[in-house]
Amino acid sequence: METISPQADQEPSDAGNGNLTHLLKLRVPVVIRLAHKKMDVQAISKMMVGTIIEFDKSAGDELEIMIRNKPIGYGVAVRTGESYGLRITSLCDIRETIAAMASE
Repeated sequence: METISPQADQEPSDAGNGNLTHLLKLRVPVVIRLAHKKMDVQAISKMMVGTIIEFDKSAGDELEIMIRNKPIGYGVAVRTGESYGLRITSLCDIRETIAAMASE
């Protein structure tokens, strides 16, 4: 295994943290998916304001937490004052989360 020494202007404790520090500062979109459904084009073409799309998911089911269209965890919707929030109930392994952020 190759040993990499820190550059002269780096503190020894910061030597391996440069990439990690940049990674931890990245801002990525986090999407909470309520449900999904495949619909044929004919049904989509008949949609109008006021149309209700029914899903197979119950109101109390967990919602998916997604990064780059990949699930990284689950949670339940909560109300926080006048806004909505998500109480996280489970998360994927951190390596899977990082992989989801890095994948194309």
